[in-house]
Amino acid sequence: MTVHPGILGAIAGFLYEDESFGIFVLVTIVLGGGAAVLAGRAIAATWRPWWQVVVYMLILGGAVRFIHFALFGGTLLSLHYYAVDSAVCLAAGLVGFRAARVSQMVTQYRWINGPDGPLRWRRKAQ
Repeated sequence: MTVHPGILGAIAGFLYEDESFGIFVLVTIVLGGGAAVLAGRAIAATWRPWWQVVVYMLILGGAVRFIHFALFGGTLLSLHYYAVDSAVCLAAGLVGFRAARVSQMVTQYRWINGPDGPLRWRRKAQ
């Protein structure tokens, strides 16, 4: 199966503005996503609600956009690329939050909950 080069170019233009896909992967996915996972875990560790992850990831998306601007000459005030960076951070942050919450529920309430995969827990049979 072959993919038309115009489609790949359109997807690439939608996701990142830099000349290199590697810069997008390094800054947005590795640095931003890694920080988002850690922030999501920290929010869950303090028993705060999930919606606080959304607020903090919007701030982190701005920080990722600033790194693109400061180090690689990207556009700082681009709503489109800010939304892409924030969406990546939000997805990673929610995964980190959920993984930490599952660990909490299984560890601290082990008499009633059991693991049901990396992002789920289940009630034990009574």
